Amino acid sequence: MARVLIWLGLAAAIATPIGLAALSPLLAWRDPIYVVAGFAGILGLTLMLIQPLLAAGLLPGLDRYRSRHVHRWTGIGLVLAIIVHVVGLWITSPPDVIDALTFTSPTPFAAWGVVAMWAAFGAATLALMRRRLRLRTWRIAHTTTVTIVVAGTIVHAVLIQGTMEPITKAALCGLVGLTTLAVIARLRPWRRGRAGLN
Repeated sequence: MARVLIWLGLAAAIATPIGLAALSPLLAWRDPIYVVAGFAGILGLTLMLIQPLLAAGLLPGLDRYRSRHVHRWTGIGLVLAIIVHVVGLWITSPPDVIDALTFTSPTPFAAWGVVAMWAAFGAATLALMRRRLRLRTWRIAHTTTVTIVVAGTIVHAVLIQGTMEPITKAALCGLVGLTTLAVIARLRPWRRGRAGLN
C-alpha cells in the first residue's frame, strides 16, 4: 500500500501542474510552437523531481541498478526537453532568445534559465565522462552542476508569469528543491566511499 501511495503522490505532483497549465486561458493566444516549447519547459521541471529519487534508488519497485539506468534515460529526456524549449522559443521569437543567451534580456527570469540550461548541458557532459574521472571527483562535480540546474530552474520558473497555475507551480518547485537537497544530504557525495548523484 505504501508503494502505491508513493507512486500516486508522485503522479499527482507531476500531473496536477501540467493539467492546470493545459487549461490556462493564455494558451488561446499562443502559437502551437510556443505552446510546445512552454510545455517542454514544464516537462523538464517535472523530470527534475524524478531525477534525484532515481539517483538515490528511492522509488519503490526499482532496484538500485534499474533506478540508475532509468535515471540516465530520464537525464537524456531532460536535455531533450531543454533543447525543445529553447528551439521552440527561438522559432517564435529569435531576438528574445538572443537577448537571453547574451544575458542582455530585460526580463530577469531569462538569465536564470540560461544558467540552468548550460549547467544541465554540463551535467550531461559529466555523465558521459564518468569513466574518465575519479569517482569522488565526478560525484562532486555532477552534484554541483545538478544543484545549479535545480536552483536556476526554480528561480526561472517562479519569476515567469505564464501558463502554469501559481500555487501548483510553487508547490512543484518546492518539491524539486527539497527533494534534491534531501537526496544530496542523504548521499553526501563529498565523502569517500559514498554514492553520489549519478
